[in-house]
Amino acid sequence: MEVTPQHVVVMGVSGSGKTTIASCLSEHLGWIAAEADEFHSAANIAKMTAGIPLTDDDRGPWLAAIRDWMSIQARHGRSTIVTCSALKRSYRNELRTAEGDVHFVHLSGAPDVLRERMKTRSGHFMPPALLASQLATLEPLEPAEPGITVDIMLTPPEIAQDILQRLKLPQNR
Repeated sequence: MEVTPQHVVVMGVSGSGKTTIASCLSEHLGWIAAEADEFHSAANIAKMTAGIPLTDDDRGPWLAAIRDWMSIQARHGRSTIVTCSALKRSYRNELRTAEGDVHFVHLSGAPDVLRERMKTRSGHFMPPALLASQLATLEPLEPAEPGITVDIMLTPPEIAQDILQRLKLPQNR
């Protein structure tokens, strides 16, 4: 029996812990992982670094590149973990057109916790000043969307275990 490749998109605003949780899941599952930031154009990165929020037009090619990468992995029989803000349902709908089964994990937390996390991290181009625009843009998962919402106040191993159980992903490599 052939197994359909799966894609888990770890989503949420900046500072929610997408990279940390994706790393935990990738290590546990042995699935290939990708950071959505790697798919941004130089122009998008320059805008965000300057504190300018991206428009839907800016995000279109970025989302298509992520979707295409997931499809290529699926064609090779590989399941993936992808970090991506995926703030709007329309963005998630675009990602859901990837080959394979796509599920979302929304890492959700209080704005003050997110802001503090953003202030204390280094080496990231997203300034804390853009958090408000991300929160304003965020459309939480709706019941009809394939995914779950997880509280970021749990520890990373607890979050990963919760995701594995709730999405019924393999518990061991």
